[in-house]
Amino acid sequence: MALPHVVILGAGPAGLGAAWRLRELERARVTVLERAERVGGNAGSFEIDGHHVDFGSHRLHPACDPVILADIRRFLGDDLVERPRHGRIRLRGRWVHFPLKPLDLLLHVDRGFLAGAAADAITRVARRPPPGDSFGSVLEARLGPTICNSFYFPYARKIWGLEPEAMAAEQAQRRVAANSPARLVRKVLAQVPGLRVPGAGRFYYPRRGFGQISEAYADAARAAGAELLLGWTAREALAPAAGESTWTLVAERAGEERRIAADYVWSTVPLTLLAGMTRPAPPDDVLAAASALDYRAMLLIYLELPVDRFTEYDAHYFPGADVAITRLSEPKNYADRATPAGRTIICAELPCSPADAHWSASDAELARLVAGDLERSGLPLPAPPLGVHVRRLRHAYPIYTRGFAAPFAALDAWAAGMPKLLSFGRQGLFAHDNTHHALAMAYAAVDCLDDGRFDAERWARYRREFEKHVVVD
Repeated sequence: MALPHVVILGAGPAGLGAAWRLRELERARVTVLERAERVGGNAGSFEIDGHHVDFGSHRLHPACDPVILADIRRFLGDDLVERPRHGRIRLRGRWVHFPLKPLDLLLHVDRGFLAGAAADAITRVARRPPPGDSFGSVLEARLGPTICNSFYFPYARKIWGLEPEAMAAEQAQRRVAANSPARLVRKVLAQVPGLRVPGAGRFYYPRRGFGQISEAYADAARAAGAELLLGWTAREALAPAAGESTWTLVAERAGEERRIAADYVWSTVPLTLLAGMTRPAPPDDVLAAASALDYRAMLLIYLELPVDRFTEYDAHYFPGADVAITRLSEPKNYADRATPAGRTIICAELPCSPADAHWSASDAELARLVAGDLERSGLPLPAPPLGVHVRRLRHAYPIYTRGFAAPFAALDAWAAGMPKLLSFGRQGLFAHDNTHHALAMAYAAVDCLDDGRFDAERWARYRREFEKHVVVD
């Protein structure tokens, strides 16, 4: 029996993980279409003047499935290093270690915050959010106003551009792991020697940047026989005509067009874009659903500095409304690299909308914004930057407005009803997931394809498991 041909849209972790797994298990012939010239998507890496940098802050967490982690270890060998998490949160004008540590909390968090949080925990029983309520009311009922008003709410406004009451309750379930006083206490105690939870406060990171994980999967997929077409944009996905079973993908690159026949189309691109490229076009209600969903954009502002290290910390978090950026990372500290000597790069993350003035600001204007934010935070630049580099991510985070579930369900049902079409991965399922979650989706998808047939019931069971994913920050 001839193997089916699976065309995968997108060469991020989900697409590459599926491509390699399909070929490793000899379940299908595989072609991967990726519009960028490199693999990894938002989880990729690139070089700036000898620095390995990522698209923002990325880590491989110990929560990764053991089978997947074993594969990554096999691919990367000694290049996958285990590192302690060593970050800081600027909380009410003071720096506190992240992950949270008991002694650090007592020494560095102001007494008013601690007293308020303790009082909120005691009175928690009186706060019960009604079913289906908002991100704001759910979190305030669970954690209390002190923690919410000092951290989660201002941070949420910056990251998603919405008031907490305008965001769906699912946002709290998917993005806030410590969403109760008991869980928060367990998270803090997990850092205490003798009580330490395996993997707590640790992460894995490749020596040449987080994108090395995707590059390793790409190399393994190619070695196993997969075809990777980089720099090719999938313009149209032509669904099988009545009585037929073959898709046709129309891809283009620099004016050249290529048509690729596929027995299955597996898409990891944003579900909203998939609906827009499919022909015949989906029904009007499905297109309306696609237009009702949106993603938060992200500006990544890289400043190269003439010092060996900017700070000792891997990341700084800025929930306060007094600064625009939300996080600052220093790639050298993630991998504990010594090179390049005498120079480092810091990456500031600035969530926004493409309609915002920030999105179209010049590199120099954004560099001044970051320098001003750091100055106000007590982290002045040691010298003028040697260089400024900006990357713009249009689809950084799905925005869970109240009521988003209905249009997503309509889009999801449309995709599931299309013959031999699968939408998966972070973007394909409109999910706030980590890389290890995306790879788990890829492995699950391959598990559902056997003898040329896709087991939809098994995939539905996996989907129910995916709904339990909680982002690890």
